[in-house]
Order: sequence, then structure tokens, then C-alpha cells
Amino acid sequence: MNWAAIRAMYVSEMTRFFRTIAQSFISPVISTSLYFVVFGAAIGSRIDQVEGVSYGAFIVPGLIMLSVMTQALSNASFGIYFPKFIGTIYELLSAPVNFLEIVLGFVGAAATKALFIGLVILGTAALFVDVQIQHPLAMLTFLVLTCLSFALFGFIIGIWAGNFEQLQLVPLLVVTPLVFLGGSFYSISMLPPIWQKITLFNPVVYLISGFRWSFFGVADVPIGMSLLAIAGFTALCLGVIWWIFKTGWRIRS
Repeated sequence: MNWAAIRAMYVSEMTRFFRTIAQSFISPVISTSLYFVVFGAAIGSRIDQVEGVSYGAFIVPGLIMLSVMTQALSNASFGIYFPKFIGTIYELLSAPVNFLEIVLGFVGAAATKALFIGLVILGTAALFVDVQIQHPLAMLTFLVLTCLSFALFGFIIGIWAGNFEQLQLVPLLVVTPLVFLGGSFYSISMLPPIWQKITLFNPVVYLISGFRWSFFGVADVPIGMSLLAIAGFTALCLGVIWWIFKTGWRIRS
């Protein structure tokens, strides 16, 4: 394992992040505050509790998941697309590094950024509501796994994308709607029976449900299914990336 190469790629990506640390820090704080104003104040005043949890606290895991998924995906996709765009990816491919080392460098940096944003949002939420975490180790595990899996997914999107518009296509038209329809701001038990069954086909439901369980001990689906879903998604993304580097799809032409 070429740790020097991994460190170089990781530090390069993190340096770009810290150059805009004010924007990276302030933006999620403002967004989280607005969500609490809109959902916590406007809707929360009409909904007392959801599954025994105050509505303001109930939406915290969903807010964190929404930001973490989109940030991990966008950071990873841009991180690998930009070298493709300016042509430096060919220097990377000709260097003595394998695909796993490239993935560790770029995906590791994107996951670190998303994890940082998630912790910032958690701290911001604590200013508005009393956030209690029943299973802190499980919470951290779900958070890290979500950062890694969506960073891997973003890496795939960055290789697939042919222009900057396509980088935003999947996050805006696929991921964000799935997160909003995946129980971020409500429990799927509040839906009619037919919609509860349909919602279970949304993979994001399992991630949000498991993450919410780590906070409040309540979940829409069994915790084992949540872990299986995120493990399967991570394995699928790794398999696709291995195939991409093996065949050279979209990176050698």
C-alpha cells in the first residue's frame, strides 16, 4: 500500500476544503437554523410528539442525514471529476498507485468533509433542542458508514459525469427527493398503509431509520436491516468502482 500517495491525494483534497472553511462552516449552520425555523416552529407547533419524541428533536437525525449524504456525494464527485476535466487524471493513472489507493485518497477526504459537516449540524441542532443520543457508538457508526458509502457513490458519479451540469443531476433529481421521501422529517408509520409499503422500496429509509434509532431508540425498520442495507450499498459501490478501473470506462477515453 502506497501510503505516501494516499496521503498526498487526501491532503490535496482537504486543503481545498479548508481554503473555504468559512463557507463550509457557516452554510450548514444557516441551513440547519432555517430548517428549525420552518419545520420546528411552523410545523412543530402543530405536532407535539412523534413516537414519544418532540418534533424538533425528531427531525435532527433527518437533517444530519440530508446534509451528510449530499455533501459526501458532491465532494467526492467534484473531487474526481475535476482531474478528469483538466486532464491530470492521466498522470494519476500512470503513477505507481492502484485503484484502491486512489479511492482511499479521494473518498477518504470526501467522507471526512461530510463527517465534519454532520458534526457541525449536530452541534447547531443542540442550540435549538435537547438532543439526547441513546447509542452514541451506533450513531457514530451509522454516520461514518453513510459518509463513506455516499462518497463512494459520488466517486462513481464524478467518473460518469460528462460535464458540470451532470454532477448536479443525480444529487438534485435523485438523492434529495429520496431523502425527503425517506422519513427525514416524519415517521413512515404516519403514512397510509399502502404508502408505508411503497416507502420501504426507498433505500434511504433504512439509513435514516437506523440513524434515528441511535438517537431515540425508535425505528421504522429493524436495525439489522438498516445495517445490512448500508453494508450492501457500500459493497455495491466498491464493486462498481473496481469494474470502472478494470475496464477504464470513462477514464481512459
